[in-house]
Amino acid sequence: MTHEVSINGMKQNSSLSYCVIIPTYNNENTLADVINGVLEHTSDVIVVNDGSTDNTAFILTRFPKLQIINIPVNTGKGWALRQGFKLAIKLGFRYAVTIDSDGQHFPDDLPLFLDLIAKEPDSIILGARNMMQDGVPGTSSFGHNFSIFWFKVETGIRIADVQTGFRLYPLNKIKEIKRFFTKKYEFEVEVLVRLAWRNVKILSLPVKVYYAPKEIRVSHFRKFRDFTRVSITNSVLVFMALLWVRPVAFFRSLGKKSMREFIREYVINSEDSNARLASSVALGLFIGVTPLWGWQIVTTIGLAHLLKLNKFVAVTASNISLPPILPLILFLSYLAGGWILGVNVDSFRYNSGLNFQWIKENLIQYIVGSLALGVSLALVFGLLSFLLFQMFRKSHV
Repeated sequence: MTHEVSINGMKQNSSLSYCVIIPTYNNENTLADVINGVLEHTSDVIVVNDGSTDNTAFILTRFPKLQIINIPVNTGKGWALRQGFKLAIKLGFRYAVTIDSDGQHFPDDLPLFLDLIAKEPDSIILGARNMMQDGVPGTSSFGHNFSIFWFKVETGIRIADVQTGFRLYPLNKIKEIKRFFTKKYEFEVEVLVRLAWRNVKILSLPVKVYYAPKEIRVSHFRKFRDFTRVSITNSVLVFMALLWVRPVAFFRSLGKKSMREFIREYVINSEDSNARLASSVALGLFIGVTPLWGWQIVTTIGLAHLLKLNKFVAVTASNISLPPILPLILFLSYLAGGWILGVNVDSFRYNSGLNFQWIKENLIQYIVGSLALGVSLALVFGLLSFLLFQMFRKSHV
């Protein structure tokens, strides 16, 4: 995608070295007011005209000192923001504040971002809207809660407003991400999650929000198509979080502490209740016995996170399937499956030569038996663990 960039000798007018990026598409009724509001606080403004077909180009001629990026064909808000970031980085700014051009945000809230970033350098700051006020569309409120839920799953962090377009980004952190994959509204989810995965601190501050009456409100968010895009993006990010990001972070933390320190921190001094610790043992044993070869630890971490259980205890218990216990687990699963399915196993004798060829030939019986064995071990040792915790460990609420 080619685009035109007009550079007008922008100078950084703040010790914080920030600019404001305004992505716009067909918002001729509100664009000028937003620009004028921002110019009251800074002259370092980048407007990204994402293929507008209304009077946007003419309106921008009234502001000759702006940095303007013209994208010939509407590509999406995410692409517009990405081009704005590239120019801001090229111009040497440390931070970029993004604000929508539809008049939803109030530029006079801009100093709030600057005050906070001065205290918390290189953080992301999100302008949290009050979605409970009158006039907020029902679909916006639903999408707001939907995004908060999935962001918590993906990062373990709960924030007040995932969808806000009023944000302050640390550009040095943006620059570290070599490639983004999304171009439309879902980009604002992608960039936030991927920065969180890099341990960039995410802060929220309350800002004012205005929703125009329904009859004059202009929104380019296509409810079905764009919500589907956001949902797909969240699905991919959840998959990456559970199968890669979270496990890697967990094992990196394991390498920094001794086993004794972990037992003290995650068991003895854990704030988890005895029931929750026992449930973590049960989960680990169940997953450890099930036929999820190669994915048992990853699955255990993911489920422990979703169920708010103790990851360390659960992962430790899942190691039941490691050698030399694995052949015994296979054998007992085979016996349990035969008993449940009514298959005669009298002629079979346990030996250490059990292998995956044997599993293939007895797959159904093995799967049924492994699930039954996993449930049995989880119940028995989960209960036993709970009793031991009650006897030897201080109970936590």
